[in-house]
Amino acid sequence: MAVYTEVAFDEAAALLQALGLGELKDLQGIRSGIENTNYYALSTRGQWVVTLFERLTRTQLPYFLELMRHLAQRGIPVPAPQPDAAGHLLHTLAGKPAAVVTRLPGSHRLAPGVAHARQVGAMLGRMHVAGLGFPGGQPHLRGLDWWVRTVPEVLPHLDAPTARLLSEELAWQARIAATPEAADLPRGPIHADLFRDNVMFDETAGEDRLCGFFDFYFAGTEALLFDVAVCLNDWCIDHASGRLVEDLAQPFLQAYRQARPLAPAELALLPAMLRAAAFRFWLSRLWDWHLPRAAAMLQPKDPTHFERVLRDRIAHPWQPQA
Repeated sequence: MAVYTEVAFDEAAALLQALGLGELKDLQGIRSGIENTNYYALSTRGQWVVTLFERLTRTQLPYFLELMRHLAQRGIPVPAPQPDAAGHLLHTLAGKPAAVVTRLPGSHRLAPGVAHARQVGAMLGRMHVAGLGFPGGQPHLRGLDWWVRTVPEVLPHLDAPTARLLSEELAWQARIAATPEAADLPRGPIHADLFRDNVMFDETAGEDRLCGFFDFYFAGTEALLFDVAVCLNDWCIDHASGRLVEDLAQPFLQAYRQARPLAPAELALLPAMLRAAAFRFWLSRLWDWHLPRAAAMLQPKDPTHFERVLRDRIAHPWQPQA
């Protein structure tokens, strides 16, 4: 999330009125994230997130919005896109494609413990099961094809050892993806970006309770195991070293498997998928760091974190307990 397109208060107010969401009282740009323009909106009928899409096209966007509606209707706590009078979820604001979704309650847990990891694993498993009934399909836009296109753009900005690691890992991942075992992995809609800052917890009942997954705009049809690996690489690691913390990873995976059991082939390929997930975010952060876009509010993320994670996954491949 960031602010690339400035939105006039009156324009946002008109959109909320048209959607039947009441009178706009406050509009604040959201600084975190890097892909889209986002605002918090407070109206007489509630709290909302207004998103203007800077890269995604009108052809791509219905997949994300319909997936969110599908999951919300099946009890997965995700932001609900707000339709217009004709039932359309995709709108226009400041000349850009836009959406308005419910703002989730709660706050982030940036230093998660076992209880948080277990809840995220369980909800991710539930989300994957619910998503298998989703009729839509769209390629994961930050998958292997994007890696192949993007690595040559980034390489000129890197020193020789870093460039060599990036190129060698891309070649290794391409070989893994071409195997029959990888091709046969269970597939379906994945979130693909379920980091700590895309999950909300609420403690009003006395202990932390997971109350929402959000920011589905990297979602796509992909191996479900990739989503598992993305979460393990963020929720279950020591951030200083990038090392996987088994005391978090095992409870996460156990909770996930209670909702959706993992096939033997998935368990066998998990070490490779952990590398793939680390590579994907290292590459995207290198791209954003060295080839940034102009924005009124923007915070590119340090790519060296996921370089550490990738190097650790190569040096210490992790296989979960049976």
